[in-house]
Amino acid sequence: DGYGWASGGYIADSKIDGEVGPYSQQQWYTRDSSVGGWGNGVWNMTFSGVEGAPAQSFPEPPYTTLETTPVSREKPFLYLDGDDYKVFVPAKRTNARGTSWGNGTPEGESLPLDQFYVVKPGATAETINAAVDQGLHLLFTPGVYHVDQPIEIDRANTVALGLGLATIIPDNGVTALKVGDVDGVKVAGLLVDAGPVNSETLVEVGSDGASGDHSANPTSLQDVFVRIGGAGPGKATTSIVVNSNDTIIDHTWVWRADHGEGVGWETNRADYGVHVKGDNVLATGLFVEHFNKYDVQWSGENGKTIFYQNEKAYDAPDQAAIQNGDIKGYAAYKVDDSVTTHEGWGMGSYCYFNVNPDIRQQHGFQAPVKPGVKFHDLLVVSLGGKGQYEHVINDIGDPTSGDTTIPSQVVSFP
Repeated sequence: DGYGWASGGYIADSKIDGEVGPYSQQQWYTRDSSVGGWGNGVWNMTFSGVEGAPAQSFPEPPYTTLETTPVSREKPFLYLDGDDYKVFVPAKRTNARGTSWGNGTPEGESLPLDQFYVVKPGATAETINAAVDQGLHLLFTPGVYHVDQPIEIDRANTVALGLGLATIIPDNGVTALKVGDVDGVKVAGLLVDAGPVNSETLVEVGSDGASGDHSANPTSLQDVFVRIGGAGPGKATTSIVVNSNDTIIDHTWVWRADHGEGVGWETNRADYGVHVKGDNVLATGLFVEHFNKYDVQWSGENGKTIFYQNEKAYDAPDQAAIQNGDIKGYAAYKVDDSVTTHEGWGMGSYCYFNVNPDIRQQHGFQAPVKPGVKFHDLLVVSLGGKGQYEHVINDIGDPTSGDTTIPSQVVSFP
């Protein structure tokens, strides 16, 4: 009481001496950190590589705990070295536990600012791409950048770092950002805001059919947020498409707006949130909400997701609007039938069909029943009885009911 409500949050690479009390946070993910204790949990508290994390105990208390994070790399950051600005690029870690800096200077490299094109308001996609072609990294200062062609990063190890949620808006339905199928690109701290003309995609990592092996030096998207509507009408068929193998998706909020300006079932139409086609892709802290069809669709092999937070689209007008063949509604997270290996931990989906509370969602999660496809600690919740789920994953898990906002849970699948 008194703390309000919030649907999810994230801590990474942090040391907290005292006990953390998330209070009303319904879902929370903590990665590669050290905490002095954890005070409570609402529906889903997930930890990977966290010293001091509570033991695995889902569903009561609702703690999902992994000893380590399989692969991680902290995002680049700007810092002052004497009188000189530099950007530090942390190194990749495998089976990480605790902070990257707790035992002294973290591994990685410092890049002087003269190796960057400092992007300022008024810059065009053409000038940004020319800078990349010249071998420069990108540092976006706070501002709103309209682009009439994609920003294209085809050079391995390029850093594209945004400050102050630097915002890219595609004009005339173009893709805002395209990353080539190359090693080690680091994209961090950017907001992509869909434009009023529908874009087929907003962010692409690798081209369709990409096949390179990037396991030694993966590309990463970190603190990359996508918004469709909210500031004004916007449309996109698919927000993020990941074609490149081994990509790290870390703390990504992909949001079709449910409030603000330019909001409506067709006004800010966006069918798909994130579509992963590459193999060996890892998502840590995946937040995807309110899309008209699948919020997440996973077609690549050996994918892993540690923590997923989702709300289905609030504004569906009726059952027919979300009908998916003979299935009631599109899953919040769908693993394609062709996939043989996939694993997820600590994942939740909510419904709040406030326009039509009679809508039924068949399930939050959909996946093929195969030995290599595994999920741990899933839940679905009806918020205040505005619509209901019939199952958690496929046809497994109890239905939600009434208006008591009590989760239905599945501890393991299959």
